Amino acid sequence: MPARGRPGYDADAVLRTAAEVFHERGYDGTSMELLAGRLGITKSAIYHHVSGKEELLRRTVDRALDALLAVAGEPESQRGPAIDRLQHVLRRSVEVLVAEQPFVTVLLRVRGNSAVERQALARRREIDAYLAELVAAAAADGALRPDVDPALTTRLLFGMVNSVIEWYRPDSGLSAAELADAVAALAFDGLRR
Repeated sequence: MPARGRPGYDADAVLRTAAEVFHERGYDGTSMELLAGRLGITKSAIYHHVSGKEELLRRTVDRALDALLAVAGEPESQRGPAIDRLQHVLRRSVEVLVAEQPFVTVLLRVRGNSAVERQALARRREIDAYLAELVAAAAADGALRPDVDPALTTRLLFGMVNSVIEWYRPDSGLSAAELADAVAALAFDGLRR
C-alpha cells in the first residue's frame, strides 16, 4: 500500500499503532476511535488508509507472517545440512521478532475467533510444519539428540524464540544479533560449560 496521508500518519504509522494497541488492549478492546486518539487524527483519516479494524488486523498478522515465511525462503534456510539450516532459521526468527515485535505479538495471540484469525492460524501451521520437517531432518542426520521427539524439540525451540515477545525491550541494550546469538547458544550448545 503506498504511503499517503498527513505527514507522520502514513499507512505504516497507522498499521504500527494499530499493532501496538491490539497488543495492549486486544483486538476486541481496540476501537477506531481509540486508534484515532492514539494517532492524534480523526477516524476518517484512518479510513483513508484502510476499510476498518478487521483490515488492520489482517495487515498486522500478514506483516508478521510474511516476515517469518521469508526466513524460510532464504537461501541459508534451503541449502546445506539440516542443523545449519535450523540454526539459521532460529537466529533469523529471533531477529524478525525483534524487528517486528508488535506485529508478531499480535500474531502469536490470535485464537481463531474470526475469519482473519483463522486464516492467520492456517498460515502459522505452514511455518510450524516447515520447522517440524527441518528438526526431523536434523534428527535423522544425527545432528540432534535421538532421545527427544522432533515434534517436542520443535515446540521447545520455537517456544523459546516466541517467548522473546513477552520480555524483550529494544531499549534493553541487547541488540537483535546479540539476542539471536544467546538463543542459538542455549538451543544448540546448552547451559553447561
